[in-house]
Order: sequence, then structure tokens, then C-alpha cells
Amino acid sequence: MFDEIMEKFEGSPSQQAVIRLLLERGFSVNDDGRVVSGGIEIPNTGIAREIGVDRRVVDSTTDVILEDPELRRIFQNISQVPSLMDLAPVLDLTVLSIAVDDADQEGIVATITGTLAEHEISIRQTISEDPEFTDEPRLYLVTDQDLPGEVITEIRDLEFVRKIELQ
Repeated sequence: MFDEIMEKFEGSPSQQAVIRLLLERGFSVNDDGRVVSGGIEIPNTGIAREIGVDRRVVDSTTDVILEDPELRRIFQNISQVPSLMDLAPVLDLTVLSIAVDDADQEGIVATITGTLAEHEISIRQTISEDPEFTDEPRLYLVTDQDLPGEVITEIRDLEFVRKIELQ
């Protein structure tokens, strides 16, 4: 789906950058063509500054979104999920980041969360990046306790795990 969205902006890398930001941040586009998070409007100048484009690029991108029924449906229904990852150091939480070889493989989340459950480690939050929307999707697990070395080793040794990081 991500590739299909980006193809609609194939001739404009600047508009693709706008689309990428909207998807990454979970920003939607309202009926007036304004970028919003929930009901809060995000100024186009701020979006433009963030990705290094002119404000008019943001304007033209939201115009295209509203004119295309498929894009309109996507960008009027996308939303953000609050993440505990940035708060982890403040709240004394542990974040486990896992990259896998094939994000389309079935059972990845179940296997990893099952491994934590077997060791009686509760999960405060799980965020799984969609392989359709990012080149290197990751699974993030936030726990309220440190992970023992044996658990980290057990997860690292799973056949589909490419890389793990603790934050």
C-alpha cells in the first residue's frame, strides 16, 4: 500500500516527503485540506520546515489527497498512537526494539510476546511498524522491568530475529 501511495506522487520527491511525514506521524487531512492531529491543526509552515520544503508543497500535497478518493479515505482516517518509548527513561521503563528478516512472516509478535509471558514479564505497550509503510519495520515492546539476559538471548536466538536493541 505504501508503494501505491508513493507512486501517486512519483514525479515529486518533495510531495513524497510530505506523505512520508504524514504517515510516520499519523497526521490526517481534514475536509479543508489542513493537516491535523485529532482536532488540532498543524501549520503547513511547520511541516514544511520539518522536511525542508516550501509551504506550497504541503498545500499542493493536501490538495491531491483530497482530490483522490483512495488517498482521501486513508488520510482522513489515519491517527496517532501515543507512545511510551520516549517516556521510557523518565518513567523507568525498558524498551526492546526488534528488527526481523521478514516482517511479513506470521507469528512474530505472538512468539516474542509469548517469550516474555513465559518469563512473567508484563508488557506495557507493543508497537509494530507496518512493513507497508516503512522500509525496515521494527517491533517495539515497552516493559516496566529490566529484561534478564536469558530472555534477551532467547529472543535474539529466534530464527527470524535480525537485530535487537535495548533502550
